[in-house]
Amino acid sequence: MAPSAISSLVASTSKVEVAKQPEKHVHGAQDKTPLEAISHEPTGIVHPGIPTFSSHAEHRRHILIHTAAVFRDFSRKGFTEGMSGHISVRDPEFPHYIWMNPLGKHFGLMTAGDLICLDVNNGKVVGGNRSRTANSAGFFIHSEIHKARPDVHAVCHSHTMAGRAWSSFATGIDMLNQDVCYLYGAVAVYAEYGGIVFASEEGKNIARSLGDKNKVAILMNHGLLSTGSTVDEAGFLFGLLDRSCAIQLQVEAAMAGNSKLVKHIVADEEAAYNFKMANEKNGLYAEAQPDLDYEFAMAGPGVIERGVDDMKIDHGL
Repeated sequence: MAPSAISSLVASTSKVEVAKQPEKHVHGAQDKTPLEAISHEPTGIVHPGIPTFSSHAEHRRHILIHTAAVFRDFSRKGFTEGMSGHISVRDPEFPHYIWMNPLGKHFGLMTAGDLICLDVNNGKVVGGNRSRTANSAGFFIHSEIHKARPDVHAVCHSHTMAGRAWSSFATGIDMLNQDVCYLYGAVAVYAEYGGIVFASEEGKNIARSLGDKNKVAILMNHGLLSTGSTVDEAGFLFGLLDRSCAIQLQVEAAMAGNSKLVKHIVADEEAAYNFKMANEKNGLYAEAQPDLDYEFAMAGPGVIERGVDDMKIDHGL
């Protein structure tokens, strides 16, 4: 290649590298809901959000089936560790009752008929599966969050690889990319560790650290926790938080000893805009559906739903 051609190539490349980003970004769709904004307008079709139900029984059936599907999604993503990990969802008719997974049931085998209904105030079994016990540590954590946060309808907690690794630093996560901005200003850090949770006091501490507005929490030396207005939302946010911890670990490792790398964090204005346009209950419900649809397809017809028609609430009688 001629020297002049090489010089021309270098100059062209240099221009691309030093090009400045616009100082002011034009945001769109502020007058639309997140699902209206993401749905391509000429089609006239708006992607569906949270469905509505004609009865508590119909709503409960949907919740239990989707909770089992979220467990299976967690299994596929590697969020299992022996008997650890639990998901709770508030009953649609009795807000002081929560449905949880039985102790020792593999997430990848969960069905709607496996779930246990518990009273958050005293731990009494009030319905559902009575053939197995619940996770005591899970109840102490989840019950305190449900009591402290009436707006929270589902809570997910598990001990993931990336979550446990990043939790050892007892710090939050940077807004390193578009997706993590779904959690902008909504990440709590519980910077203490009180051992395995076998008392309500530690559950209260975790609930207190979550605060009254945060969506997710990083629990030092322990793992991750997410909340949501649906189990679908809580499950999606949990996976997002875990992936964000993994990305943070990769970025920090890449920067270690390399002074040429500069970490660029999304500006507050853009992060806040992303949060506004993405962190909404209908949008987050919709975000979860592709993975749940996959679980229903992989399990086969009627498998995840198995036993749901036997799930009754008897108030512990």
